Amino acid sequence: MALMAAVPDLDELNRMIARFAPVELKADTSGLAPGDKQALAKLIEAARVLDGLFVTQRWAGNAALRARLAKDQSPLGKARLRYFDINKGPWSDLDGQTAFLAGVPAKKLPGANFYPEDMSKDEFETWAAKLPKAQQEQARGFFTLIRRNAARKLSVVPYSKAYAAELGRASKLLEEAAALTPNASLQEFLKLRAAAFRTDDYYASDVAWMKLDAPIDITIGPYETYQDEIFGYKAAFEAYVTVRDEKETAEVKSFADRMQELENNLPMDAKYKNPKLGALAPIRVVNQVVATGDGAHGVRTAAFNLPNDERIVREMGSKRVMLKNVQEAKFAKTLQPIAARVLSTGDQKDLRFDSFFSHILAHEMTHGIGPQNNVRQTLKEQRAAIEEAKADATGLFMLQYLFDRKALPAAERPLYTTFLASSFRTLRFGVHEAHGKGMALQFNYLMDKGAFVAKPDGTFAVDFSRIKPAVRDLVHDLLDVEATGDYARARKMLDEMGVIRPALQKALDRLKDLPTDIEPIQQP
Repeated sequence: MALMAAVPDLDELNRMIARFAPVELKADTSGLAPGDKQALAKLIEAARVLDGLFVTQRWAGNAALRARLAKDQSPLGKARLRYFDINKGPWSDLDGQTAFLAGVPAKKLPGANFYPEDMSKDEFETWAAKLPKAQQEQARGFFTLIRRNAARKLSVVPYSKAYAAELGRASKLLEEAAALTPNASLQEFLKLRAAAFRTDDYYASDVAWMKLDAPIDITIGPYETYQDEIFGYKAAFEAYVTVRDEKETAEVKSFADRMQELENNLPMDAKYKNPKLGALAPIRVVNQVVATGDGAHGVRTAAFNLPNDERIVREMGSKRVMLKNVQEAKFAKTLQPIAARVLSTGDQKDLRFDSFFSHILAHEMTHGIGPQNNVRQTLKEQRAAIEEAKADATGLFMLQYLFDRKALPAAERPLYTTFLASSFRTLRFGVHEAHGKGMALQFNYLMDKGAFVAKPDGTFAVDFSRIKPAVRDLVHDLLDVEATGDYARARKMLDEMGVIRPALQKALDRLKDLPTDIEPIQQP
């Protein structure tokens, strides 16, 4: 285990912390019924249980390390604890997951705490291939850990067994919240999710989550697989406790009505298209009260598209949740300052929050269309970056499609100009993670096509004569890689274009003094 030779001093650590702009996220809970207000407190408590669980999932030594840091009340000790909590561990998300504390692995372990630290990829593949089919599915499933037994052989441990104490507490809190809320759909989801924590069978509760129609909108459980950088199999725990924005939710609902039409018109071979998308596909615009676990470290999530269970995506579609107050904070604290440096004065007038919001919405919606044919298994660790790039590019394609058919007010210049500026925001996250690597692929592809142009003064611009066909070509290539499950092609694309080229690095260097993301000061 390679250890870090040096650690940042107080001044350097404060500089690292300053990349996250503190911001108070406001969510109006005054309109909630008394029972919902009581339930909300229980849900926040359950979310915090999962926060501690995620800390353990990220690294086996995390919980003990945090306990030691909390005892150091010196200025340096407090800064270390604060940055640990921002990252949920001793590795800096914005610095390629490198360590900022001594006595820990120099970089985050690719397998996090899902696999034995000494397990190789080949060892897992050889072992799993010899298992009966049902056990193979368990080994590669979302909700199991891989551990060594007494004979040092690999074995499967279900989450419900490995995390029995934490999940037992969370289950009890969900059941208590269910008894308090007057909303039937929230009651149903909470009861089923509490049961799922004890059984590892999340299907029924995922269906109930898709149908959730309540003033309190909660997402809680094991979902995203980004922490598993070996295979992308294992789900990390997270929670978002939010309050629905009724007005905005009603306004975006019409998007869902066009998803089958868009699927039918995607630029890919017809044999890969889904002729019958799930009809439900709800969209929720919410304001975040609290986020925890995998939803609350490093760069903060502005929206998400779940569940990841491909059975539900095929049968029902997927739900898109837009965290509006998080998006507003990111736009004001990071995107506006970035745009002032990477766009010309003339182009800055086309930077719009509504274009930023619409593209994030389209990104989340287009996660649920296109190939759903075991992409996760075929593309393995390449899948996450390819899928993020696909959702970004297909989101642009979707909005252009709606502009062309007068389904949305024409706003092409703000859309593409805001996307260009926002690409720098995402690229600053680094190419070690899926969103940044996927954005690098897109940025370089569009530069190579002449759709993005670097100017002599260091600013960038959109070539509006080339952007639409370039985006269409990009969408086609990404969808084709997913549809064919072409691992080698996906790897080649990311190796060649999922990188920061010198001209781009020069531009990013000019943004170093700006906040990279936000540090929410959460309620209550």
